Amino acid sequence: MPKPLIGVVGRRRKGSRIGGFPPVFAEIDVDIYICAYGRDVAAAGGIPVFLPLDADPEELAARLDGLLLTGGEDIATCLYADRLEPGSIDPSVGIAGSAFDTPADALTGGEEIPLRDAFELAMLEASLAADHPVLGICRGAQLLTVAAGGTLHLDLPDHARTDAPADATPHVVTTTPGSELRRMYGPELAVNSLHHQAADRLGEGYVATAHSPDGIIEGFEHVELPVVAVQWHPELMAGALSDPCFDWLIEHASR
Repeated sequence: MPKPLIGVVGRRRKGSRIGGFPPVFAEIDVDIYICAYGRDVAAAGGIPVFLPLDADPEELAARLDGLLLTGGEDIATCLYADRLEPGSIDPSVGIAGSAFDTPADALTGGEEIPLRDAFELAMLEASLAADHPVLGICRGAQLLTVAAGGTLHLDLPDHARTDAPADATPHVVTTTPGSELRRMYGPELAVNSLHHQAADRLGEGYVATAHSPDGIIEGFEHVELPVVAVQWHPELMAGALSDPCFDWLIEHASR
């Protein structure tokens, strides 16, 4: 049986923002990917396929068997600002958590976030329509939330533990009995914490199945579809090459 093809999303940067690129490439767009995602997909038995942001999501989904939504920058808050409680966004800083000052900027231009958001939302829609399994990690979990009509905590500074190594595990998460995450990880596991946003109100069809000690949702899954999301970064932790979330993705993509 052929190995399943797993689409892996990345991010786009100007050459000027990447160390070592000569000045002539300063304004050239570069799609970049964290190697750990592809490594872990391959270790679990899949073939990672890095997805350029200019490709057609429906054409990609027709060739792929699964989708991995990866970590990265904040999702543009304008995509869910109308769902937030009044006063959630500080008017003195514009649209909190995004690279823009106003929703109009985010919808009509800006640097990289609108393109990545738009591509991943379309990629998610095409993958779900094809009944492909989807694994969301960190930003990926947040994208799943926004796509399904949910909201995010705009800033959780206590969870942004970027002052420690990426594989440090500053807190534990507790999983829900009977859930996929409980089956994967058992009742409790220590995790890294590299995020300052997380799901607040989950979107339609999702149920929270892992929480940190302060009650923040650290993992969730769809009640019917093969979709699982975690807020931590399993690809950066010790034992990543045998982490069960990648096994879950390949198992479902192989069906």
